Amino acid sequence: MESKPPTGPAASRLMTLSDREFRLIQELVYQRFGINLTEGKKSLVVGRLQKIVRSMGMTTFNDYYEFLIKDKSGTATDALINRISTNHTFFYREHAHFDFFRSTALSAIEQMLSRSNSRDIRIWCAGCSSGEEPYMLVMIMLDHFGPKYDAFSAGILATDISARALGRAVRGVYSDENVAHVPPFAKKYFQHIGPDQWAVCDRVKKEVVFRRFNLMNEKFPFKKPFHTIFCRNVMIYFDQETRSRLITRFHNHLLPGGYFLIGHSESLGREQGLYSYVMPAVYRKV
Repeated sequence: MESKPPTGPAASRLMTLSDREFRLIQELVYQRFGINLTEGKKSLVVGRLQKIVRSMGMTTFNDYYEFLIKDKSGTATDALINRISTNHTFFYREHAHFDFFRSTALSAIEQMLSRSNSRDIRIWCAGCSSGEEPYMLVMIMLDHFGPKYDAFSAGILATDISARALGRAVRGVYSDENVAHVPPFAKKYFQHIGPDQWAVCDRVKKEVVFRRFNLMNEKFPFKKPFHTIFCRNVMIYFDQETRSRLITRFHNHLLPGGYFLIGHSESLGREQGLYSYVMPAVYRKV
């Protein structure tokens, strides 16, 4: 007889996650996605995964783990990372980075283009979540360059591991809370389409290419290096070894003098020799 998910009071009770089950899920998430689930994240795992476990008619996390490792389609692990990863963000978050991009980075990029006789501006948002960051960068470029923007081959590559987050990004519709901190110059790029709903205009949306990408891939498939890479509030989930490897791969895909921006709660460390320190959470390729 097919088992059914519990309903009523039983459905609201937290499932039990044994130490062994937690280690199995912990190792799987680390191997597949590089995310380091510390012991302090055990309750988070229960809270975020129990609904999906119950919806599949399973009663233990061990059953769920066995299902994950046997699934060859990748659908189950997609659902896992969509649940585990945190995608809370908003427009103009950590605004000092956007101010730096506008006041300093774009002028430096123009100088680099002039020296190389190129019009190709290459910017990558790695870990773009629901799209607020890349859309904000496009708005800044449109405002900075004005009519000159179309003379460049510009736009943003935006990647994330979460298909659910990317779906929201492609849709480009946000709540009042998401757009509350949008600077005055950028408000013209939104359309109020209903109660608590703001849509990013097509002029901005068409300048962003969203792709699903796992930063744990040993090789990045990009043929040309970037002028600027944003990878903010992503590496806080990785251990030091994973961060070091990733930082090196980012360095390999930056142009000399290119900028690398991370979250304010993150640091590359002053001892590394790949980047020079510019300001908090902003570095430049040596």
